[in-house]
Amino acid sequence: MRDFHLPGRSTVISQNGMCATSHPLAAKTAINILESGGNAVDAGIAAAMVLNVCEPQMTGLGGDCFALLQPAAGADAIGLNASGRAPAGLSAIKLRESGLTIIPDNSVDAVTMPGAVDGFIKLSNDYGSLALADVLAPAIRYANEGVPVAERVAFDWGNHLDRLQGHARDFYSLNGLAPQAGQIFRAPNQAEVLRRIAAEGRAGFYEGEVAEDFVSTLNALGGTHTLDDFAATTCDYVDPVRGMYKGHELIELPPNGHGTIAILMANILGHFDIATLDPMGAKRAHLEAEAAKLAYELRDRFIADPAAMGARLEHLLSGKTASSLAAMIDPKRATHRSNMSLEPQHKETVYLTVVDRNRMALSLIYSIFSDFGTGMATNKFGILMQNRGAGFSLQKDHPNEAGGGKRPLHTIIPGMIRKSGEFLMPFGVMGGQYQVNGHVRFLSNLADFDMTPQVAIDAPRSFAHDGIMNVERGYSQQVRRELAEMGHRIDIPETPIGGAQAIMIRDGVLLGASDPRKDGCALGY
Repeated sequence: MRDFHLPGRSTVISQNGMCATSHPLAAKTAINILESGGNAVDAGIAAAMVLNVCEPQMTGLGGDCFALLQPAAGADAIGLNASGRAPAGLSAIKLRESGLTIIPDNSVDAVTMPGAVDGFIKLSNDYGSLALADVLAPAIRYANEGVPVAERVAFDWGNHLDRLQGHARDFYSLNGLAPQAGQIFRAPNQAEVLRRIAAEGRAGFYEGEVAEDFVSTLNALGGTHTLDDFAATTCDYVDPVRGMYKGHELIELPPNGHGTIAILMANILGHFDIATLDPMGAKRAHLEAEAAKLAYELRDRFIADPAAMGARLEHLLSGKTASSLAAMIDPKRATHRSNMSLEPQHKETVYLTVVDRNRMALSLIYSIFSDFGTGMATNKFGILMQNRGAGFSLQKDHPNEAGGGKRPLHTIIPGMIRKSGEFLMPFGVMGGQYQVNGHVRFLSNLADFDMTPQVAIDAPRSFAHDGIMNVERGYSQQVRRELAEMGHRIDIPETPIGGAQAIMIRDGVLLGASDPRKDGCALGY
């Protein structure tokens, strides 16, 4: 239980249904859908579409999504990979010949096919209970009428307005300026796209005028994208990967996402008695940092389109691999490893989770990658185009080498946890590169320190990456000094690290938690 003398959030508790996400209007939309007879899939899609308008710097129709779904109480979780592929014409050879060593994250070459819409339609057709038009109606209304910009959204918008290129600034600014908190943002052109999806399904997006808007905009910028690339976009159901940590089963999606690396990192930390350490102390933060460095190194070497990975997945999940990596950690001294990521830094993702009265549970993450994606929007409808192709490598013969029709390494990962064979919760931690580390920290907070989900989310975070250990202000100055004495290069990040949402299912009730680092909340009925 939290200390009620201190600022914080109480756990939200309800019986029938719940949504936790990063914006109140999206959470309320999900609850409205549940109360009107929809299930968790209907509510999740409705909320995600509202987030397009509420957090356009984070997500949108031009992005990708991944999901874990428990279709009913007691059922096994299934996975959905709705990440888009590179256009058929993308060539690492040509990019290298042009002098590039990485794919610039604001370039037309970074634009991969938008996979999320196909994923939402697939989930709706296979598991939803309401007509798609009814599910999309709230987002259409908000896009037309507008939404008041929330405080954290305004903060992010102002910090990253300069990423917007060309006429994208006309769609995503107010008279050329970032909106302030409370100002109204409207997206009527996106409302029209949603109406077409509602009427025509995937053909309303991947064919016809909307697809033509994408292709003509991209081709004018030098892209190789074609209408055939859009028409061929399809999502896939996949088998989740699983790992155990202190009696808790962590459920993740397989590559091209890096959920496997969360299992690897948890396996590394399983070789240390974390539960005996101060949860807010330097020793725990140090071990976590060292495990992350090692795990992320293997990520950047191996994670790629699954067709290019071979037997590497089994290697990453092997207990022997984790044991050998754990042996490399000095509990008292930081190692400086060259874990420069193959992809740019970014923090722009939305995550939501919904559980309905029948205990269908959805864990869904949805993103355009960097802030405002590439910063480019389609000419007619103003859909921001993701830059997920910046996650490719241009290193010759690398498993993640850029190529036509391939999916790049992805950082967005939904999660689920079981305990003693029983379903416990869907959860997710946003924050780009941090997501693997965030999943493991949240899991450890539960398993090692018996924290409630809300306390586990509220707890301060640290993240060691690219030679710097970012330590939130929630840690004491003494902890920072001790970490520096261990050899870490310490920085206090300008923005908080990540954001998280979770819903625990316990004794017939739902316990919702939402990260105060964002504008959102958990709501139930």
